[in-house]
Amino acid sequence: MRTHARVVVIGGGVVGVSTLYHLAKKGWGDCVLVERKELTSGSTWHAAGLLPLFNMSYSVGQIHKNSLELYRNLEAETGLNPGLSQVSNIRLATNQDRMDEYMQYCGVARTIGVDVEILTPEQVIELWPLAVKEGLIGAIRNPSDGYIQPADLTQALAKGARDLGAEINRNTTVLSLTRTIAGEWLVETDKGDIIAEHIVSATGNFARKTGEMVGLDIPVIPVEHQYIVTEPHPAIQERQAQGLPEMGVLRESDGAWYMREENGGFILGPYEVGAPVCYPDGPNNDSEYELFQEELERLMPHIESAIHRVPAFGEVGVKKVYNGAIAYTPDGNPIIGPAWDVPNFWLSEGHSFGITAAGGAGFELAQWIVEGEPTIDMNGVEPRRFGNFATKSYLKVKNEEAYAHVFTTHFPDEERPAGRPLRTTPCYDRLKEMGAVFGQKFGWERANWFAPKGIKQEDHWSFRRSDWFHHVGNEVANVTENVGVLDMSAFGKCRLSGPGAEAFLEHMIANKLPKNKGRIILAHSLSIGGGVHSEFTIMKEKEDSFYLVSAGAAQRLDHDWLKKQMPSDGTVQFTDLTNSRGVFVVAGPKSRELLQRLTENDLSNDAFKWLTSKKIELGYAPLIAARVNFVGELGWELHHPIEYQNYIFDALFSAGKDLGVKPFGIRAMDMMRLEKSYRMVGTEMSIEYSAFESGLDRFINLQKPDFHGRENLLSWQQKGFNNSFVTLRVDGVTDADAIGGNPIYQDGRLIGRATSGGYGFRVGFSIALAMVEPEYSALGTTLQIDILGANYAAEVIEESPFDPENAKLRA
Repeated sequence: MRTHARVVVIGGGVVGVSTLYHLAKKGWGDCVLVERKELTSGSTWHAAGLLPLFNMSYSVGQIHKNSLELYRNLEAETGLNPGLSQVSNIRLATNQDRMDEYMQYCGVARTIGVDVEILTPEQVIELWPLAVKEGLIGAIRNPSDGYIQPADLTQALAKGARDLGAEINRNTTVLSLTRTIAGEWLVETDKGDIIAEHIVSATGNFARKTGEMVGLDIPVIPVEHQYIVTEPHPAIQERQAQGLPEMGVLRESDGAWYMREENGGFILGPYEVGAPVCYPDGPNNDSEYELFQEELERLMPHIESAIHRVPAFGEVGVKKVYNGAIAYTPDGNPIIGPAWDVPNFWLSEGHSFGITAAGGAGFELAQWIVEGEPTIDMNGVEPRRFGNFATKSYLKVKNEEAYAHVFTTHFPDEERPAGRPLRTTPCYDRLKEMGAVFGQKFGWERANWFAPKGIKQEDHWSFRRSDWFHHVGNEVANVTENVGVLDMSAFGKCRLSGPGAEAFLEHMIANKLPKNKGRIILAHSLSIGGGVHSEFTIMKEKEDSFYLVSAGAAQRLDHDWLKKQMPSDGTVQFTDLTNSRGVFVVAGPKSRELLQRLTENDLSNDAFKWLTSKKIELGYAPLIAARVNFVGELGWELHHPIEYQNYIFDALFSAGKDLGVKPFGIRAMDMMRLEKSYRMVGTEMSIEYSAFESGLDRFINLQKPDFHGRENLLSWQQKGFNNSFVTLRVDGVTDADAIGGNPIYQDGRLIGRATSGGYGFRVGFSIALAMVEPEYSALGTTLQIDILGANYAAEVIEESPFDPENAKLRA
């Protein structure tokens, strides 16, 4: 066994072996994999091997697509057949909501190059003659979908890795992981020690045990998954005898099951409510090729549904029931990327669809390690999308929920209830009494919208304009005409201070730091390649002290990004202020009048300019008032010590009764930010788009000789851009707006994708923000946008269609 390695990959399932293969493929042949037992002996061996391309996530969809492309060519490279069967996949729809979901997915799929066909019920039966069409309204089909043999795939990847110089050590147990004085990793195993630059944890069911070795609480706990293998059926045997093609993988989403042929019979895999988590503290150290006792009673509703759709399934006996562990995270997506707080420790864990994801995940993780960033936006699988709130108790209920929701309709406004409410601000109960309907972000409860008196406080989710649509419109109207209050305490908040703080921040952001105390800037920290990694609002508190605010969902990501690049000489101190400070947004034409009633500080335009901040007293409460907001109206953010929150809340609503003060929610804010063409990280800004493609020219100060990502941004600019940010007015829409992921065409040719969308209540038309090929970005260009399978005319318009001169913000 080698004693030194660039990377040690821990875990010999398909995910770990794929990572090793791709590291070697990128020229890092001096990498080592260690597996405590035999390859595939954890969860890989009992996986059904399905390769579902269907995924509503932009990140995961591309990972799955890239896996399939790898698997197609693996035999030619390694000489080993991975057992790929591209028999297609058919997803059935029995209601309009499901068909809307499929139409939204078709749009996303087309933007990432995945082929999807739309089927009638009659076409379903032509392709799956053993099924019945009763109750079907349609279906979709991925022609290149299918399944693969997990063990054969793993062995092919292992051979490819070895051929490229990588080493695999089976029956080798990792005992400890420690950092050396030189900053390397010391991997202690029962076969000897290895010094490594990087560690990759791909340990599946053992993820939490591996994390404990380095002080991390990995948000992964497996869930039991059962599938049934039947005896042969004469009808399938007859098809085989006639040389007919194998029928595709059949999925009845509303019955929550999949079915495919297997050795002349069937495999049925249900996803039932009530499947329990397993191994919450990790498996026994001797665990190998482990299964649990089957529990068919839990599966009976799904078995009955399958028999109803495919009567032949009820005519065969059960040969075997597999009940094994599948790793899960709270949202069902894997965690792929750098761990937080620990340098050069990488995670590829929580793969509930590990066979499908392994190839693409291994490629992107190897790219990240070797080149410094992946090739696609990985926000959907970022390990740092979870925080300390993801405790073991929380994971138990959320992971069971994620498993049970695999086949539920994934509405864009969906909010899942398990493990909630968890993180609440002091004004939570007051907002609830006012009619708040809450969602959650990074564990925080946030008011999405407010139900008026007499309207039930519950969501009605849809891909179309939901029941909350008009209520959100009323919230927008009140902010526009009077004054509204929004709780944004979930913002990520921190302070960077010390003699090196200014120089460090100047290097980390592309904009120029404010020089005067109280000034505010919007700044972007670029990725190594010149895309946008993070966005911060930065206020200068005093010399050598800066207050940074960023998206609540990105708190751990943004803070870890800063902390890992801070100098180690102590000249920069980081202080997390997220939990100790609340934030209210007070916005609208009467916001100044309301706030002036409560403070002796002069809030006039001459005394308190846009993009400045001041310490003021609101009643008896000290706070920082910042004249910025995300809705495009006159307004302030009130950053306050959290213990004063309810006092401030009550003061605002008491003093503003005659001014029409009302609360508003996240959905109203989002509709208003679209009217201002305000970008968001993960949609209009990402590592896939250069900062210039995202239209951030005024925030990029190229006069600065050095900032993170500058050189590659300039190189990207010299090569030319493939995308240009545009704002679109969408015409002809009646009940459904773009939500992001919608393909954009000109004369039938795909030329871009919507990144966000909604309805502009103040401007009176449907809006989409989008990335299109530069030659189609000119004002007045007419395009077509796909919304739920129908094409609508869309015209490129000026940015910020509402108040383009920012007169309201500056009032």
